[in-house]
Amino acid sequence: MKQLFFITTSVMLFVLFMSCGSNTANGQFNLSAIEFSEKINQMPDAPIIDVRTPEEFEKGHLQNAKNFNWNGNNFENEISTLDKSKPVFVYCLSGGRSSSATNYMRSNGFTQVYELSGGIMKWRGADLPETTETVAQSSSKVKADELTIDKFNELIKSEKIVLVDFYADWCAPCKKMKPYLEEISKEMADKVEVIRINADDNQQLCKDLKIDALPVLQIYKNKALTWNHSGYIAKEGVVTQLQ
Repeated sequence: MKQLFFITTSVMLFVLFMSCGSNTANGQFNLSAIEFSEKINQMPDAPIIDVRTPEEFEKGHLQNAKNFNWNGNNFENEISTLDKSKPVFVYCLSGGRSSSATNYMRSNGFTQVYELSGGIMKWRGADLPETTETVAQSSSKVKADELTIDKFNELIKSEKIVLVDFYADWCAPCKKMKPYLEEISKEMADKVEVIRINADDNQQLCKDLKIDALPVLQIYKNKALTWNHSGYIAKEGVVTQLQ
């Protein structure tokens, strides 16, 4: 059903996004992290739907959120349990899956779907609270195995140029860039140190460094940040910055 939905509506959705921007369209509301949080407070009884995988959900999610995996086999059945005439909040990690889920819901009669623009990465970037399955965690709490800002500063203390890659397992551009980053690590080992940091496992560090989108590459020379790039970039572009 979802594949057929994508094929038959792709052109329509493109036109919809181009014409409606990030505000409203027939009950679809695309909100910033702060706006999303405020709207949840205004409508505390409205369901909050996290459309990521269960593994992603377990690492941190919005309080009271339900996990309806967009990529799972039961999404349609789970969504059908909701009242289509009432408000629903939807989010994922960076926005792609929640936009697909939102448009699917709209096409199936939901009248008020509020989407978190940029996903939970923007939520974290705004220093808003998350919870795990059992314990609510404030923005100031750090797990024992997480990198703190102090530990990060130790990592970038090097006589070599330090190339830091902020990535996530779900991030398609991150996966595409990983092989050439490994090549750089070997080919330029005499002068470059490559450090890869999983954003999901180091949420507080990403907040401290204002990392609210992925992938992000940073270059440090003598502990000073000299280059910062967000989004996909080819190997040649990175090597140029390292020379």
